[in-house]
Amino acid sequence: MQERVDDFLHYLSAERGSSKNTTDAYRNDLTGFAKFVVGATGEGGVSPKAINRDVVIGFIADLNQRSYAKATVARKVAAVKSFCAFLLDHGDITTNPTAQIDSPRAPKPVPKPMTTDEVDALLAEPKKFDSAEAVRDAAMLELMYATGMRVTELVSLNMGSLHIDPLPAWVRCLGKGSKERTLPVAHRAIGALDSYLDEARPALLKNRPQTALFVNRRGERLTRQGFWLILKGYAKSADITGHVTPHTLRHSFATHLLRGGASVRDVQELLGHANVSTTQVYTQLADEHLREVYENVHPRAR
Repeated sequence: MQERVDDFLHYLSAERGSSKNTTDAYRNDLTGFAKFVVGATGEGGVSPKAINRDVVIGFIADLNQRSYAKATVARKVAAVKSFCAFLLDHGDITTNPTAQIDSPRAPKPVPKPMTTDEVDALLAEPKKFDSAEAVRDAAMLELMYATGMRVTELVSLNMGSLHIDPLPAWVRCLGKGSKERTLPVAHRAIGALDSYLDEARPALLKNRPQTALFVNRRGERLTRQGFWLILKGYAKSADITGHVTPHTLRHSFATHLLRGGASVRDVQELLGHANVSTTQVYTQLADEHLREVYENVHPRAR
């Protein structure tokens, strides 16, 4: 079965244009499912034909017993359903064992954005340090908050992705499903990027050839994990008590735009969401903010 899992992952990547993050998650989910099927059937080299409705239901029950979060269970079941549809399309099975099995509904968590004061404190933090890495970090944080990029999009940028001369500045990134979008770059981010490109990047590269926009001290492309550690360090030194992740900056970008009067459709386009319903979760946060303002200042609200 593992061979067919590999074929399915290749199909996702090559034909569906799924991101590496998606295929990695499906690989993990389907490897766990394959192991469960082997255990349930008692066979070593089990074939796809061994997958039936009872096995899938047993797999879901096992996930629930192991106290996985609802969102995790929903993702793993979605992976199995997609895999079974692939097997059916390619003639490995004659009926889809997941056809009559409902997908668990994962509750959509309400994003927790930072306040504007917290964002200001975070973006100011790298400027307290005198190093090429700090100049780079300031540029990355400014660009991420200015554009609402995903961290994968940020670290995947190449030198040719960024255009800051002549103004107006913009950056082109590759999002989910290999969909390209062009984003405006705010004035403050332009200054930070200029400093990075003029001083810090050459110091980090030391004449080594590199197409990546953001590099580490070895002159290699910075990784998602590397950026996460950088962000975590600055959030801690800035005394930001909330849990700050790369996606927190994206949440903050969207929420602050909506609170400032931007339309949901405009924010959807900037974030690269395929469906506007994904963006609308941020309107709840904007509405809550307006409610708080109303209750604090309206003479009849208290």
